[in-house]
Amino acid sequence: MSNPYRAIFRPPGTKGFAAAGFVARLPIAMAPIGIVTMLPQTHGGYWLAGAVAATFTLTNAVAAPQISRFIDRFGQARILTPTAFVSVLAFATLILAARFGWPAWTLFVSALLAAAMPSISAMVRARWTAVFRDQPELATAFAFESVADELVYIAGASLSVGLSVSLFPEAGLVASTLFLTTGMVAFVLQRGTEPEVRAPEAGARRSAISLRPVQLITASLIFVGVIFATAEVVTVALTRQLGQPDAATLVIGLYAAGSFVVGLIFGALSPKLPLERQFLAALLILLLSTLPLLLAGSVTALAGAIFLSGVAISPTLITAFGLIERRVPPAALTEGITWVMTGVGIGMALGAFVAGWVVDNFGARNGFWVSVAAAALALLIPFLGHRVLAEGRSGASPRQQASA
Repeated sequence: MSNPYRAIFRPPGTKGFAAAGFVARLPIAMAPIGIVTMLPQTHGGYWLAGAVAATFTLTNAVAAPQISRFIDRFGQARILTPTAFVSVLAFATLILAARFGWPAWTLFVSALLAAAMPSISAMVRARWTAVFRDQPELATAFAFESVADELVYIAGASLSVGLSVSLFPEAGLVASTLFLTTGMVAFVLQRGTEPEVRAPEAGARRSAISLRPVQLITASLIFVGVIFATAEVVTVALTRQLGQPDAATLVIGLYAAGSFVVGLIFGALSPKLPLERQFLAALLILLLSTLPLLLAGSVTALAGAIFLSGVAISPTLITAFGLIERRVPPAALTEGITWVMTGVGIGMALGAFVAGWVVDNFGARNGFWVSVAAAALALLIPFLGHRVLAEGRSGASPRQQASA
């Protein structure tokens, strides 16, 4: 049996943009935790660090789809270059503000401008779509990207914290900024795989979020993001309650490991079910896999339950991006992908708040009820909108609609 992952790297340029995209997306994991690690050491107090990090994260969640919309209209190179430059310059200012003790308002302004950082994950997926549009290799490429995202979050956060603690407070954010600069330059220079700018299919150019499939998938992925954040918050609280706070890092790592392993396997398969049914099946498994978390009474049991709860994450994201590719016109593809990722980010911010409140008021283990409720809502939304997701893409050819 041939290796499906080897097959996706046969077309010229795919190795190059995949490698550059991996480096360029490291800051999405490194920057927020780098800010949280840096500022308590330079300005004192975690409230300021959390507020500055939240300013960057939430502003980026709002700005990224708008940036992607311009990219769909004018092309990756023309928009990525100025937006990445603004982001790099803002991160550099933030580092200097922390180093020299500048006023707090300079930290917030820098974080606000740094949020101009484009969604490189969406850019990479758009390039894979341009290479393998309406071909079975596209699902494998999306699986590879989901696994790459897991590696980014596993390695990026740990690297950022480790550098800041072992070298100097700003080290994590400095490394993040260097990765953003080098990765983005390498990515933009690869013009041969840049997707062509496509004219709108329906005369007027509408935002991708106005499309019902994008609305349904994004809304569903908001609750998937809630599950991500809840797992992290409750794991930290529960391991502390069980008297083994140092185990939190390992347990959270197992969550990503479960998604990583299954993502590799899922990407090598060729399921016959239509994508919208695969999406529903993945969400159903995600719901069922949250139930054992309620029974975790020891660190060992928690580790096993967390690993199990991660197994449906990659299939959920892979099928979600596949649906976006099939249901969104090519002229709005990058924006559509970015909206889905924005939904995950919004959910993570919401989940951290809600899970923290539940833990404070009802105990650590009861925090996992947030995961169960979020998984149920994540499944309910596309279930009610099943017919919309099953419809063919506007303007698609009969062959494309048949393959959907």
